[in-house]
Amino acid sequence: MFTRSELEIKTLKQLKDLASRYGIKATGNPAYKTSWITSLMAFPVLAIQQVKEGRGLKSPTFVSFQALGTALDEMETPTLEQTALIKITFNYPVLPFGSEDGDC
Repeated sequence: MFTRSELEIKTLKQLKDLASRYGIKATGNPAYKTSWITSLMAFPVLAIQQVKEGRGLKSPTFVSFQALGTALDEMETPTLEQTALIKITFNYPVLPFGSEDGDC
């Protein structure tokens, strides 16, 4: 996902911000760039290893996969406006549960 070269040229703050975006914690002392670089380089490998070990997410059965394909076919293609709404939803900041700021 990231190369060591890409990460090493970033500042400590940039590394922390990047890790925060993905919910990654530092390996070791968070005051050192190396701790953040290690975590950012390792998390994709660890995530795939966890799937292979059957921890967390699991692959759906073939029947479930077929049903998902059928559901996606039935949904068809979103309009430009629907696509924009989906994109902004993925980038919208999520407020903690029970936060008064999130009340409508």
